[in-house]
Amino acid sequence: MRHRDKRVKLGREREHRRALLRNLAREMVEHGYITTTSVKAKAAKAVVEKLLHLAKEDTLHNRRLAFRILADRKYVNKLFKEVAPKVKGVRFVRIGFRRGDAAEISRLEFIM
Repeated sequence: MRHRDKRVKLGREREHRRALLRNLAREMVEHGYITTTSVKAKAAKAVVEKLLHLAKEDTLHNRRLAFRILADRKYVNKLFKEVAPKVKGVRFVRIGFRRGDAAEISRLEFIM
């Protein structure tokens, strides 16, 4: 039974799923948007919103918590110094369907 189990598994083992979400969050911090399947974008949205919430207050503890997710000082610094002061939220936009397998494609972007 899956009572109260809301984690989306994305067809991957735990380590692979964490690496995928980490990479998607890094790309959001670096580029400001990502284009991927809707299921992956929804899963990444939760991670990115958590990072934005942490970055609103620049403390050592919040930086360490963000580092646990991003695992790179370069992205943590960019998140706290450049991205978080300008960003108001995260927008999820459905784009269409992928040509090869008809998977639904979405864009996840920062609202400035």
